[in-house]
Amino acid sequence: MRSSTLMSVTQALKTFYDARPPGIYKSDYIDALYSFYHETKPESAVCPQTPEWKRSEENESLSVSLSPCVPLVIKKMSNDDVLGDEIPYGQEKCYQEFCYEMLNIKIEGRSSSLQFPGSHPVSLDREGFQLLSRRYYYATWKADGTRYMMLLTREGCYLIDRKFRFRRVQMRFPCKPHEAKVHDYTLLDGEMVVDNFLDGQGKPRQARRYLVYDMVAVNGESLADRPFSERWSVIDREVIRPRNDEKKVTKGYRYEMEPFGVRIKAFCLLSSVEKKVFNELIPSLSHDSDGIILQGWDEPYVYQRNQGLLKWKFLDTIDFLFEVGRDGRYMLFLCENGRNKLMEGHTVEFRGDGWEEPGRYSGKLLECFWDKEDKVWVPMRVRVDKSQPNGMGTFRGVMKSINDGITKEVLLKEIKEIVRLPMYVERIRVDTLAAERRRHGNRRG
Repeated sequence: MRSSTLMSVTQALKTFYDARPPGIYKSDYIDALYSFYHETKPESAVCPQTPEWKRSEENESLSVSLSPCVPLVIKKMSNDDVLGDEIPYGQEKCYQEFCYEMLNIKIEGRSSSLQFPGSHPVSLDREGFQLLSRRYYYATWKADGTRYMMLLTREGCYLIDRKFRFRRVQMRFPCKPHEAKVHDYTLLDGEMVVDNFLDGQGKPRQARRYLVYDMVAVNGESLADRPFSERWSVIDREVIRPRNDEKKVTKGYRYEMEPFGVRIKAFCLLSSVEKKVFNELIPSLSHDSDGIILQGWDEPYVYQRNQGLLKWKFLDTIDFLFEVGRDGRYMLFLCENGRNKLMEGHTVEFRGDGWEEPGRYSGKLLECFWDKEDKVWVPMRVRVDKSQPNGMGTFRGVMKSINDGITKEVLLKEIKEIVRLPMYVERIRVDTLAAERRRHGNRRG
């Protein structure tokens, strides 16, 4: 049976020493272990003496002169940064199959064809308003960051990108304090953002943060069929709170050395979209937002394209594969039945700084917006986080949203009508009372 009991670097060094004396006898190796696992090296930690056989080898080795110090250059953070370390192929395949198992997806054919299983929202169109009126929805902002799922195991924490590749990052996710163990096979969903802000001295700073907005499994138990409201509460109760509570009391582990922070994403009542999301949340963000997400409160987690998960963007976009033909013709491709489909009749126009040499982008995925007046697609950025262009279903959905002309004003007008429906009136009343009770309980606590 696998154990998820916590073990510190000090305990691990002692275990290794007991099994193979004299243990690790190089002080720089020991220092590197404490640094890698973000732990404070205790004063009592003593490096064992170098074995006699090793001392003789070192006396014969040549000394190496240190190079002059080089000034440290701090690179500006970007959403396109590659985080973490690669993992072995076999381990990655096991983790991919676990993700499919938690989503109750049967693996057909070769496991090498597995695709990123994360739930993808669809563009809001006129028919989407009918869905909003039939089901109970909450809303949140859509961050302009990088999509990742995240797998927490006792062996480590793994970021899962849209190419369904896993990379290990050194993070710590304890369970509840009395359990004295870490999360093992917990699967989260969210997005990585880069926050830009001023520190206490008025100097610009950056911080990378992972915003958790959904959960698929907790410690090997699938939550995919549970309603979103329950999954969201489990994120806070089982992942975020234990981590924050330990931060307040732990002295050995240094959370500040982790590559990014972790927060749960806030969701608001649909009735408060204008006030809370558009007027308060989005203007106060330290990262970019490109729209809002409308999440069904009672809905299960849906694999890949989710017709019940809606997005509204300030500017609708499509990710095309761009190619320059032998005759110099600019071509745009989308994905259809696993193959690239040339979008005949669709043209692209490169505008602004940085787009002066279109040929440089041949073979790359470009996120483009539709210029209604000129009837052309205009590139906004290169998508390095994806390996395939959008599919035809996504394209048709975005074009329908564009043609339906759902502006911010139209969106807010429709929502105001929807939240007057009896189902919304009653459930908003119940949810508001529940929120008040939680706040009152927290104040008393």
